Amino acid sequence: MKLLVTGGTGFLGTHLVPRLVAAGHSVRLIGRSQPSGPQYAGTEYVAGDLKDRDAVRRSLQGVDAVYHLAGLVSFQPKDARKMFELHVDSTRELLRDVREAGVKRVVLASTSGTIAVSKEERVGTEDDDYPITVVGRWPYYLSKIYEEKLALEYCRKHGIPLVVLNPSLLMGPGDDRLSSTWTVVKFLNEEIPAMPGGGISFVDARDAADAFVNALTRGEVYGRHLLGVNLSMVDFFKRLERITGVPAPRLRLPSQMNVLGSKLLERWAKVRGTKPVLDPQEVEIGEHWFWLDASKAEAELGFRARDIHETLSETVKFIYGKMPPQALPGTKGRLNDLREGT
Repeated sequence: MKLLVTGGTGFLGTHLVPRLVAAGHSVRLIGRSQPSGPQYAGTEYVAGDLKDRDAVRRSLQGVDAVYHLAGLVSFQPKDARKMFELHVDSTRELLRDVREAGVKRVVLASTSGTIAVSKEERVGTEDDDYPITVVGRWPYYLSKIYEEKLALEYCRKHGIPLVVLNPSLLMGPGDDRLSSTWTVVKFLNEEIPAMPGGGISFVDARDAADAFVNALTRGEVYGRHLLGVNLSMVDFFKRLERITGVPAPRLRLPSQMNVLGSKLLERWAKVRGTKPVLDPQEVEIGEHWFWLDASKAEAELGFRARDIHETLSETVKFIYGKMPPQALPGTKGRLNDLREGT
């Protein structure tokens, strides 16, 4: 098939694109800069971003299906407008052009945060409603909810087959921008003063990419599909401690105290003219539960999560390879061992 991939140079895209090429598909990418690297061998490139209507229409010529991966992950309030413009406005215009081009299928990369987020310990499923009251203060998740809703409504109305995948936090190697694996980076830097009280769900980007490949011909049309494995934040950081030798946060505080403390530290950083180590929004997110049930994706998309230890170990190794030793002060004793694979 002839495929268009938006966001093909992102974390998920670096794993998805070579899998699509290996499966025999003709892959076209649209982006502001020419992609480089062996994973993009055999692909076609169209210069432009999703705001460039002419470039988008050129990229859709002759295309059978679209993978819409383009997105911005940020928990900074200043980026809210950018995220709404990309996730909502640009997606709306893209789908209009998809309809005009007669594209036969769309696969949308959403996030588990449009479904499985709770203040209480629970496991979310695709039958859950949008948790707007929970994520309303977090522009990233809110913009992704609006993106998902408009995509489902528009494609149903116009008969465009759409499959939505909802991966949780992406882990594993390949996060060049360190935008998804930031939790691990902050752990390695010993920048997490107190143990978060919530639960995390994450998915190896390679396992997610396999499910996305299958979504080209499988999956519930107009359905959502959660991808991930669940750990408590305590278990997550304890596992990282065993892998790296970096101590997990020892201090444990009530949820409200953790959030209040982060706000006080933010104010103190502003007084000093420095950047706070942790954004209060990041701390607040860590006090919530992102647990999910991935059985639907397992049954319909063949999703299989690899061993947790493998995913976390290779995440750490990749981060070490991206950053100089002096940038990660908490890794002194384990840096060379991990780079050598021991």
